[in-house]
Amino acid sequence: MHDTTLTAQRLDAMHRDGFVLLSGVLAPARIAELREAIDRLTPIGLDYQGMLDDHYKCVFNRSPFWLQFLDLPEVIELAEAALGPDCHVIGQTAWRNRPGFIGGDLHADYLVMTLPERLLADPAFELPMQVCTAHLYLDDIDADLCPTLVIPGSHRAGRKPEAGETHWHGRVAEPVLCKAGDVLFFRSDLWHAGSRNRSADRSRYLLQVHYGRRMVAQKFSPYLNFSFNPEVLAAASPRQRRLLGEHEPAEYD
Repeated sequence: MHDTTLTAQRLDAMHRDGFVLLSGVLAPARIAELREAIDRLTPIGLDYQGMLDDHYKCVFNRSPFWLQFLDLPEVIELAEAALGPDCHVIGQTAWRNRPGFIGGDLHADYLVMTLPERLLADPAFELPMQVCTAHLYLDDIDADLCPTLVIPGSHRAGRKPEAGETHWHGRVAEPVLCKAGDVLFFRSDLWHAGSRNRSADRSRYLLQVHYGRRMVAQKFSPYLNFSFNPEVLAAASPRQRRLLGEHEPAEYD
């Protein structure tokens, strides 16, 4: 049974900190299945396979197996609370980051518009979310294994970080250390970064699910050449079909 109080608390954290960590969402057997499934993936379209990292886009379209991760319990309730009951998926990407992987600089994924920070500093003003991401971790994440770095509250900056910027209001990026099966859920305007894989022999496995409001476009690669896998659509539940884009008619349909 869904705990509405817990979802409300997590939604408060999204508005306050810009992110929340959900513990133990995936069981060990499911984690093992996911890792094996990522190992079997081969590049299609704009997917990338390199010396230090691999990433595979729109994996929901590969087979019905991936559908179950679009609407995981606890995650989907938070996504719908943050983005509306008619939100949808705008991406699902599988990653494998090998030893030596470099990561990325501090950034914000998506910002609807820049806003004056004094407006966002007003506790009475609550900035709506437009896009959120769920990181499904398939490894125990320690300081050496590519922890995601976040600056709590930085979504209230009203802008993206500038090149070389490393802190906001005196706060530097903090690593999210967690267990395999945990999910980091964060809003797209949060300042965050990927970090290096400093381990000697471990690869980080990660599945991302990106959610957007109804009017945020679904941009599935390879874009104009994208088509849904009939096997996936046939297996999808009504909620999963909505997440894939089967909406009730709206103003611009």
